[in-house]
This record gives sequence, C-alpha cells and structure tokens, in this order.
Amino acid sequence: MKTPARATASAVRRALRQFASPARAVGTARFFKCGPGEYGEGDRFIGVTVPQQRRVAKQFRALPLADIDALLTSKIHEERLTAHLILVEQFARAPERATQSRIVRLYLKRLPYVNNWDLVDTSADPILGGWLLDKPRALLDRLARSKRLWSRRVAIIATFRFIKHGESRDTLRIARRLLHDEHDLIHKAVGWMLREVGKRVSVGDLRAFLSRHAREMPRTMLRYAIEHLFASERAKWFGMKGEAPKRG
Repeated sequence: MKTPARATASAVRRALRQFASPARAVGTARFFKCGPGEYGEGDRFIGVTVPQQRRVAKQFRALPLADIDALLTSKIHEERLTAHLILVEQFARAPERATQSRIVRLYLKRLPYVNNWDLVDTSADPILGGWLLDKPRALLDRLARSKRLWSRRVAIIATFRFIKHGESRDTLRIARRLLHDEHDLIHKAVGWMLREVGKRVSVGDLRAFLSRHAREMPRTMLRYAIEHLFASERAKWFGMKGEAPKRG
C-alpha cells in the first residue's frame, strides 16, 4: 500500500493534538501513577482518550516504520501508545514473515520506552506473543529475569497469545519465575494470565498450579487467579494461605 505523503510522525502528532485536553491530561497522569516515586514517574500526557488514539492509529495504519520509531521514543505517552496501536495493526496485516520480523525487531529495540502497563498490555500479546507462536520462547525467560518491571510484565502478558491458542505451558513456567516478584503490577499480571489459563485452556492446569504454589503466591496474584471460580473453591485456596477471602 502506498503511504500518503502526509502520513508522517509529525502528522500523527498534529492529529493527536486535535483531541488534547489539559484537564484530562492531569487526571490521566494521576491514574497512571506519574508522580514522584511512583511507577510512571515523569511521564507526560496531553489528554487524549484511548478511543481517540485508536481513531488516529487507524487513520495512519500505513505509517512507515521510521516514523513509528520516532513516536515510540516520544516523551508523550499518547504518542507512544498510538505508535504501538499502529504496530499491532501492521503486524496483524503483514503480508510476509520478513515484515513481521522487522516489526518485532523494532518493538524489542524500543522496549525501554514501553514503560507503563497500558503500553505492555496493548502490544506484548499481539506482537511478541504472535511472533513467538511457532518459535522457541527462551526470550520470555530472559525478559522475566529482567530487573526492569515492564520487561517482566511483557514476559507474562506475551503468553496470552499462547493461551488463546490453547497452550498453558509457557504461561505456567513464566508464572513460576515471577512467583516471588515484589511488584504489585506483576502480581496482577500473573494472576490475570493464570485466570485465563483456567478459563480458556484447562481449569485442571490452574488447579495443579495452585496446589503447588497457592501458599506462597502473593495475595493479589492468588485473588486474580481464582476470581472466576465458585466462592467455596476460592475459600479453599485462600484457606491454604491461612486467610479468608475478602468480600466483593
């Protein structure tokens, strides 16, 4: 597809700024914990909603990779997220593996700029998980060992693609690696993926994991993993930790 002359990184920035709201930006920065000492410290927002970013991404879905790269390294959060939305679309539509390979290489190169949970959750499953479906997956183990919070979250969220294809082995392996992670955002991500294993692949696989690890799982991880089970079974798993489940 021939890219329109106006499909540039600058054009994407202009399109996003048409939706910008300074008041919304303040609230969004607070939501994504961008204050001093918080996990998103220093990130900048212009106040564009995700549906608005999706509209812009659709408009510029043929954006050249060089221009996407310029947005991936932007200081503006919405520009980075829009770039990831475009990459996801291009990866899904790529006519050949060579194009997908270039997208994945760019994604991994710019992984340091994937620095909040929405960026991870938008991209890790369709891009990295999609690429690794028919490939060795040791890369996920390396990411899971990273000192960087967001790389560890990428490792577990990427396995969602495998879950959607009926596979649980890699999710369970990465979950074990992250079992004693100190960060709440990893507890939530691991619990979420374990829950999806139980819902989409095999509740037996989930129960086997819980039988081995429920006692040592952080409370938030366990709560997310079992929230789709009946109350009586949730009480059983919390009981293994010597706790009662919270109501609600």
